[in-house]
Amino acid sequence: MIVTDGWKLGDKVPGKILHGRYSRYMQRLAEVAPALVEDLINEGARFTHHSSIAPTGTISLSLANNASNGIEPSFAHHYFRNVIREGKKSKEKVDVFSYELLAYRHLINASAMPSTETESEQLPEYFTTAEDISPKEHVDIQAAAQLWVDSSISKTANVPTDFPYEEFKDIYLYAYEQGLKGCTTFRFNPEAFQGVLVKEKDLKNTEYTFVLEDGSEVTLKGDEEVEYDGEMHTAANLFDALKEGYYGKF
Repeated sequence: MIVTDGWKLGDKVPGKILHGRYSRYMQRLAEVAPALVEDLINEGARFTHHSSIAPTGTISLSLANNASNGIEPSFAHHYFRNVIREGKKSKEKVDVFSYELLAYRHLINASAMPSTETESEQLPEYFTTAEDISPKEHVDIQAAAQLWVDSSISKTANVPTDFPYEEFKDIYLYAYEQGLKGCTTFRFNPEAFQGVLVKEKDLKNTEYTFVLEDGSEVTLKGDEEVEYDGEMHTAANLFDALKEGYYGKF
């Protein structure tokens, strides 16, 4: 294209023209906003790249001021965020509710909760979460979004702990075939990593064994509260703090 536009070997192409006319992203943008791209070619832009998305829930949380999850489901409608509190010796477990769950509880059913066996408290089937879609579908979502991101992009494909390996093993190859710039996966594994965001069912279904000074052992579920060193902790956060060596350092 540069040759057909009259440029010759050795010519210096102004950056604003190189960016606006010959960037593949700008060519795609010109199909829907030609006047904007023409202005950028004539006037230039302060930055050559404007959008970059890290795998930190940005795609889900950045649209509509958290009033919508945009193009993908919530991580979970009720989960816990492990946060650092000054003066606390392990991370603190804080309840987090999705906007749509809070809206549903406010407008329709005040007692509704996910993962409940009580029929009157159950959510409709359309309350899906990131765990309800397959890793391949996560990649498809990112591939669609990537068309309109001019810098780097990655998103986290949340994989259930018991997800079949055979369905998961080719996810990075599939991402490569879709032309993705990055692909990130996360599978809850308490032996390796506690994580910042944790689902209630993962805590309830995970046991942590503590070895006491006298050699005896105590086994607790992840969501159980335990008093240690004069402070209350969840078993999961206390275990992680002691294992990783950051206990008492906040």
